[in-house]
Formats: sequence, structure tokens, C-alpha cells
Amino acid sequence: MTDWFDLMGALVWEPFATFGFMRRALAGCLALSISAAPMGVFLMLRRMSLTGDAMAHGILPGAALGYLFAGLSLGAMTLGGIVAGLVVAVASGLVARHTILREDASLAAFYLLSLSVGVLLVSLKGSNVDLMHVLFGTVLALNDDAVLLLGSTATLTLLGLAVLYRPLVLECLDPGFLRAVSRWSPVAHHGFLVLLVINLVAAFHALGTLMAVGLMVLPATAARFWARDITRLLLVASFIGLSGAIAGLLLSYHADLPTGPVIVLCLGVAMLISMATGPFGLIRSHWPNRSHRQA
Repeated sequence: MTDWFDLMGALVWEPFATFGFMRRALAGCLALSISAAPMGVFLMLRRMSLTGDAMAHGILPGAALGYLFAGLSLGAMTLGGIVAGLVVAVASGLVARHTILREDASLAAFYLLSLSVGVLLVSLKGSNVDLMHVLFGTVLALNDDAVLLLGSTATLTLLGLAVLYRPLVLECLDPGFLRAVSRWSPVAHHGFLVLLVINLVAAFHALGTLMAVGLMVLPATAARFWARDITRLLLVASFIGLSGAIAGLLLSYHADLPTGPVIVLCLGVAMLISMATGPFGLIRSHWPNRSHRQA
């Protein structure tokens, strides 16, 4: 038993106890799990998961402009990413409203334009290493300022969700009813988009533009197989997000693999396990029917 505890300590506790960069990465993943994962739940309930992915790429030109003028500056890239994300969200909405294109088509168009422009801008000044940093993130290289940004984003997100919780839930269930009985509909919709952009920019610093939405969508999707109540969905999604992030950090540390993709892969495995074994997953939803027919 002692040997087992020693082994677990060496595999799980020692990396975080020994290295400051692992502790900062853990703190950043904790902040993202309690902010980005709940945002992913509302994305899923609003059937906007692919919208989140498109907007994650939409922040790239702004972050790239910040990089072009100030290098890997946290403030410049954050400000540029927020502005670019909001511009993409507003522009796609205006195009969908005033042209024959639907919102998903306009978002797809802006997503492709933003991704290509962002990659081009980074390539103008940076190296392949910088491009990989922007696209895939460097969660193990988070400094104190980045962790503070992620923590501030999580705090702002929780406060925003607390204020907008009821109208957001109503909008997920019956947006027409909310528009008919309350003036909160546009506030909830645009407030949610602002929080989404802020979280995507925060996740961008840790996981890069290609992986940022993974910590939103995958925990929310996995939580769907464990809970039906929205409050429980939010809690389960945050737990799965943090668990997958910790597993990804440890696996990448011991196997010397790129951390961002490994974290997203661990979250994907959690989603597949939840799909199979959760209370509302494939096995439990079909097994009682089979047993009943055999009886």
C-alpha cells in the first residue's frame, strides 16, 4: 500500500509540487474550467457549439495585430483578440440580417477569412515557433500575468452568468417567449456573446486559437450524459473540464507531448466514456429495454 501511495505521489503530486510552471498551468486550467465550461453548456443548449468554434478563430486577426505591433504581449494580444471577436460577431449578425445568407454561413465565411488573415499576419513578423504558439497555445508557459488574466476572466464570467442566468435559461428553452415578456432578451444575447469572446481570448492564451473552444464544448457535451438539470450541467461540466485538464497536464508532462492537444484529447476521451457509460448514455439507455424484452 505504501508503494502504491509513493507511486501515485510521484506521478500526480510531484510535478505540481516541484515545478512552478506546472502549478501556474494548473491554476490557469482551474480558472478556465469554472468559466469556459459553463459557457460551453449554454453554447450547447443554444445549439451554438459550431458558432463558438468559428468565433474562436475570429479572434486570431486581432491577436495577430497585437503580436505584430507588440510581440508576445499579453495586453496587446488580449485587447486585439477581444476587438476582433466582437467585430466578427457583430459583422456576421449584420450580414445574416441584411442579406440572404444565414448566420451559420456568414460565420463560416468570417471564420475562414479571420483564420487566413491571422496566420498571414503572424507569419509576417514571427517564426514557425510563434505561429505554433498562436495556433496551439503554450499552457505550460503561462506566467503570473496570464494566470491573473484567466482568474479575472473566470470571476467576470461567473458574475455575468449570475446576472444573466434566468434570461439565458429562458432563451435556451423558448427565445420567442422571452422576447415577448421581457426586455432582457437582447441584453442576454449580446451579453452572452461578450462573455463568450472574453473567454475565447482567455483560453487562446493557454490553448491557442485552434484548441480554445475544446475546453468549452467537450466538457459540456460530456456533462449532457450525466445530468439534465441546467445547474447540475454547469457543475458537472466544470468538474469534467478540470479533471481532463489535470489528466492532460500530467500525461503531457510524463510523456513529453504537446500539452494543449493532449488536454483536448483527454476531454474527448471523457466525452466518449460519458457517452457510453453515463446515466443518459448509450449503455444505460438501451440495456433496460433489452432486459425488459428478454423478460
